[in-house]
Amino acid sequence: MTSLSQPPEHAVIARDLRLTLGSGDSAVEILKGIDLAVPQGQTLALLGPSGSGKSSLMSVLSGLERATSGTLSVAGQDFAGMKEDALARARRGRIGVVLQAFHLLPTMTALENVATPLELAGMAQARERAEAELEAVGLGHRLTHYPSQLSGGEQQRVAIARALAPRPSLVFADEPTGNLDGKTGAAIIDLLFARRAEAGATLLIITHDEHLARQCERVVSLADGRIASDTLG
Repeated sequence: MTSLSQPPEHAVIARDLRLTLGSGDSAVEILKGIDLAVPQGQTLALLGPSGSGKSSLMSVLSGLERATSGTLSVAGQDFAGMKEDALARARRGRIGVVLQAFHLLPTMTALENVATPLELAGMAQARERAEAELEAVGLGHRLTHYPSQLSGGEQQRVAIARALAPRPSLVFADEPTGNLDGKTGAAIIDLLFARRAEAGATLLIITHDEHLARQCERVVSLADGRIASDTLG
């Protein structure tokens, strides 16, 4: 049997990755044979029009959605063959994900939303690290507020703090500045890139912002579920 383990210099290797939703006559093919290798430590911008498959690809690469077929190795592990519990364990503390839907727990404060995943991963001084990360995104004064008491932009910053706090080796961010004003968005992008540099992490960002894309080392464009272009900056 051929091993799916990747060479250590690659964070992601996807081969002929396909995703089909629905079945029979209602089946819709979202991803149509994606081949993508991302070196460890690279910054990559994922561009493409709405409906091109960007968010679906990020969900599959991060283990939140299972591909219909193809092979996928992420952080040295066979994501295509793992069961849900194993995927959750593989992601914990190693992969940070910022989605357009924030997925904050409504019964937890901002501080608890950031600290709890750290505690589950067995990290020391989880609450102190969570507080520092919320300070870094400008929410030091909102630690005890619940998601319902926060604006959309503040919730997005909590989600970003939660993703970055474990210092993951791989960060996925889907339109991370979509709900933020220009000044706050620029500060968050600076923080994302700084945290990436500190950890030597790999960063994949979905964005419509051409300026942000130019800050990345590599730009991959999707169209109709396929890679349309792949260029180094």
